[in-house]
Amino acid sequence: MKKPPSLPARYRPTAKERFMNPIMAEYFRQKLLRWKQELQLESSETIQELQTESLHEADLADRATLETDRSLVLRTRDRERKLISKIDAALRRIEDGSYGFCEETTEPISLQRLEARPIATLSIEAQERHERLERTHRDD
Repeated sequence: MKKPPSLPARYRPTAKERFMNPIMAEYFRQKLLRWKQELQLESSETIQELQTESLHEADLADRATLETDRSLVLRTRDRERKLISKIDAALRRIEDGSYGFCEETTEPISLQRLEARPIATLSIEAQERHERLERTHRDD
């Protein structure tokens, strides 16, 4: 595996440069890695909190509140676990050179979309088509 290029200070991808050139790909790789690291840190903090929390509350209402809170936290962590797997998939796409290109059309996904949702696999147009189809099938 070759060494990734170093990013210039305060680099931001622009439409003026070649789409998904090595520096742009490295920018998104680092963005994804930071996001993954934040999620993993939050997850380990949650695990520590859950291990130290006690469900031996004397008051039934307190115990019910604690169980509801715990359930919400666990659902959030489950969503984050799924998000980490999407981040890993995006990192693999960076490695194989398919990152940033729509899975349906193979056209570049807009930089604004990738900035907002770096795990995106569809262009906005393809995503909207996909959602419209989902709605029509759901209504059947």
